[in-house]
Amino acid sequence: MARIAGVDLPKNKRIVIGLTYIYGIGKAAAQKICSETGVDENIRVSKLTDDQVKAIRTVIQTSHKVEGALKAEINMNIKRLMDINSYRGFRHRRGLPLRGQRTKTNARTRKGRKRLIGGKK
Repeated sequence: MARIAGVDLPKNKRIVIGLTYIYGIGKAAAQKICSETGVDENIRVSKLTDDQVKAIRTVIQTSHKVEGALKAEINMNIKRLMDINSYRGFRHRRGLPLRGQRTKTNARTRKGRKRLIGGKK
């Protein structure tokens, strides 16, 4: 089992798909990593050699922001929006949709469960 960036990659999947289990790496980034390291995209994670795993690990550490560092950066960006009182920050603070979606009828995912007014059903 290969452990890269603190994530155990599934053994039976192709390396391109296995790398997408790491937060911050999608399919395009996984293909780019495989081409940079010279690893065949169709090889299974269980068939990787130690040298290949080490090469993938070094490429990810040097050129990609993943997992905790990426999550921290995203949270800091949201906090910055809230601190400067921008419209998007205000919407984050209130738990409403940020990108112009309608809220009269939809937006239940973002707003949460419907609260009933006292006495009405």
